[in-house]
Amino acid sequence: MTIKRHPGFKKSYKKRIAADAKLVKKTRNRIQIFIDNPSHPLLRDHALKGAKEGLRAFSVTGDIRITYHRTSDSEAEFLDIGTHNQVYT
Repeated sequence: MTIKRHPGFKKSYKKRIAADAKLVKKTRNRIQIFIDNPSHPLLRDHALKGAKEGLRAFSVTGDIRITYHRTSDSEAEFLDIGTHNQVYT
């Protein structure tokens, strides 16, 4: 799986994640799992509904999510990262 990072994702990552070394490590680990196997059960990947219909999300921690959309079978674009409330509103 190839990953693209939307500018909004990069901004959110820098603002919400980058300052916490443990969270950075956990995020890198989950992204690697996603690259290797996007359907790995640890990720709890799921489709979104409502205003974000057509997008998907997976869990980094209990409350931190990455939202994304598939651009092809072998490529995804990460759109946002943050807590449940930050990425779903």
